[in-house]
Amino acid sequence: MTPGLRSIVLLTSLAAAAARAEFAVAATDNKLILVDGARRVLASHAPDTFDLIDLSARPPRLVAEIPVPTSVIGPPLSLAVAPDEKLALDTSCMKVDPQDPTKQTADDRLSVIDLTTNPPRVIATLQTGLGPAGVAINRQGTLALVANRAEGSVSIFALAGPVVTPQGKLVIGNAASALASVAFTPDGKQALVSRDGDDLVTFLAVDGSRVTRTGRDLRTGLHPGARPYGLDITRDGRTAVVANDGEGTISVIDLRGEPRVAQTLRVGPTPEGIKLSPDGTLCAVIVENNSDKAKAAPAFNDFGLLEIFRVADGRLTPAGEAHIGHWSQGVAFSTDNRVLLVCNMVEKNLQVFAWDGATLRDTGQPLVLGGGPVAVRTADR
Repeated sequence: MTPGLRSIVLLTSLAAAAARAEFAVAATDNKLILVDGARRVLASHAPDTFDLIDLSARPPRLVAEIPVPTSVIGPPLSLAVAPDEKLALDTSCMKVDPQDPTKQTADDRLSVIDLTTNPPRVIATLQTGLGPAGVAINRQGTLALVANRAEGSVSIFALAGPVVTPQGKLVIGNAASALASVAFTPDGKQALVSRDGDDLVTFLAVDGSRVTRTGRDLRTGLHPGARPYGLDITRDGRTAVVANDGEGTISVIDLRGEPRVAQTLRVGPTPEGIKLSPDGTLCAVIVENNSDKAKAAPAFNDFGLLEIFRVADGRLTPAGEAHIGHWSQGVAFSTDNRVLLVCNMVEKNLQVFAWDGATLRDTGQPLVLGGGPVAVRTADR
């Protein structure tokens, strides 16, 4: 079924979901697939999509799917939802190279999606820097930042209702810096940017739509080459968590006073996604676990991992673990922490888990999408 038809079929579900107003959004990349450990670009492919999910339903339901460009390249935080759930932003890091359809080249598009219409619709396509990857909206709903992976800059956008206005760019490094994720502190006065190309987390000062460097950079992980990638900040603003993609660890940054790395834990090969629960008491980590390798490779594992940690007093303690699919990407919590959605690229589904406060359980009711999900997100409030 085409994305347009899927939207029409699911309109009544969308209206019901809007009444309850607990959404998750996901993005799928149909350009790049995994063939026995090798990534292959498809010259002919279905459109990438933006998916709206009713997260208050049990099990969660897909209520709309529309064509929107996106990319699996970069961290699985390429979506952001405004706090009032009326607007979403979706970055497109890579596109098929028009000169060689067997390859990809850097894109520079940010799609602005109106979530109040039935179905949702793209109301603007804005230019970013090259390779837009992670995107964040502050909890005030007034500013968005985009990490431009292919040029080492951050694009700045002002938000006023449905209107998103470019405010320029801030240069952080260069293309080799490989900017990945960006996250605001709850008060909106600071932001952190991960740089997996040069192993740094950069601190930014935010004053209205003016964004500047503070001069503070922090190294995470245990060794050089840690590659800080996914990034999130607790609701109380005291703690940041970082997935170190290059060494299979996650780090905790204490933001109280002078920021410092307070803890680093091993989680397994390639922690792709990391997300805190809405109340900041849990941290979910998606570990690819070499599930994207060739099946004959000695390191291959036939499953990824979802790992759950409790967050207390600025430290993480293991709380649960479950097997997931292959080449898995992002993760999102429901508002009450009781449901988690996991992006499985190979299976083209969102695996649905239940958390009862002590036990993590696969519900056995995955949400099947039209393509491989690269990111899933809910509103940060």
